[in-house]
Amino acid sequence: MAMSRSAQGYTAALVSAVFLSTTSIFIRYLVTNFDMPPLVLAFWRNVFVVATLLPVMLVASPRLLRVDRAHLPFLALFGLMLAGFNGLWAISVANNGAAVATVMVYCSVAYTAVLGWKFLGESMGWMKITAIALCMGGCALISGALQAATWQVNLLGVVAGLLTGLCYTAYSLMGRVTSERGISPWTTLLYIFAFAGSFLFLINMTGGSVPGSAVRAADLFWLGDSVRGWTVMILLGAIPTVGGYGFYNVSLTLLDASIANIIVSLEPAFTAVFAFLVLGEILTPVQVLGSALLLSGVAAIKLADLRRAPVAALQEA
Repeated sequence: MAMSRSAQGYTAALVSAVFLSTTSIFIRYLVTNFDMPPLVLAFWRNVFVVATLLPVMLVASPRLLRVDRAHLPFLALFGLMLAGFNGLWAISVANNGAAVATVMVYCSVAYTAVLGWKFLGESMGWMKITAIALCMGGCALISGALQAATWQVNLLGVVAGLLTGLCYTAYSLMGRVTSERGISPWTTLLYIFAFAGSFLFLINMTGGSVPGSAVRAADLFWLGDSVRGWTVMILLGAIPTVGGYGFYNVSLTLLDASIANIIVSLEPAFTAVFAFLVLGEILTPVQVLGSALLLSGVAAIKLADLRRAPVAALQEA
């Protein structure tokens, strides 16, 4: 039975990674084929996530729709952070490509390790220091940040890509807070995407003053009457986010969180494969090297956390 539960957990975590890896593929497809403004795209992604979650929760478990009013300000702040992350990621995918943008998000693991050491009292041994150096060096190689020409040609892409890692770090830390407050992950998901969609709507109403946003109100309906475009947009909202989080939550009921996180970290590898098969994207040799360094650093940090967990449990006992 233990082996059966373990196998189910590994399968759920792998499926979660596959679902999540398709996010940037859908985004890149819409940007490339419809020239869609990234922040308009991010707005509709949030709308369709809520449109998918709301009826399912109404039927399956209406109690998940209820949340203590005292939690709403924090969830609104969480939603603002998510809006920033979703918007920056859409801009990064549009400028850097699906594979590069996804890998750059994983710089967040290094940021989280540093912040956890600085503010949460987490350990910082030589293994983590080396891993953080690998992550940051890999991120620099992937983004081309070490080349002056890149900053001139793709300044917005580099900045957006680097900031996605910081935003995802904040997203992860705020996710821990909601868990400590006893808020269901599904309730959190619904509310923060609803708040994020509202914030992105307001950003798109600024007359194009924010890069990647709508210039006119009519630009919100950029896809017009394109059945193909709206179908891809609906799939973007329904499949990667809801499916990815759903299977990840299942994996957490069958595996330790640290193990599930390591498996889900395969997301960039799946994205690179899909980006090649669907979009024809090919990483340069330097970007491949950077990806290898970054993912090696991510694996080292997660393994360090995995090794520390039994020690902490023994100390508490």
